[in-house]
Amino acid sequence: MTPAIARSGIPAGTAFIIGEFNDRDFAPLSTKGGHGTISWPVKGASANLGAIAENATKGAGGAQVMKAARATGQFASKGYLAPCSGGRGNRYFIDLKAVDAQGKILDKLRVEMGRY
Repeated sequence: MTPAIARSGIPAGTAFIIGEFNDRDFAPLSTKGGHGTISWPVKGASANLGAIAENATKGAGGAQVMKAARATGQFASKGYLAPCSGGRGNRYFIDLKAVDAQGKILDKLRVEMGRY
């Protein structure tokens, strides 16, 4: 599952938080949502972004996968792909973007998830 994320300080006018999940140590999945891109609808200055199960395309609170993970073969996923370094200690991060209803990015933040 994705981690549940609590955010505050969300800019006024934000309609969605977009999260691009990446593996810093595996080049094919290291940018632009290599492990999947998820959208959460938000209202107000704070939000709890609920978890989405691996390979799922939707989650609680209106969360949905915008782009599936780019992995192929045995790791192919129609949605989010959980960390899968096989114990090598790869570093994972999420690029979060606050987006208004017209798709304009209002703010960005990189969140380090850790090693897996």
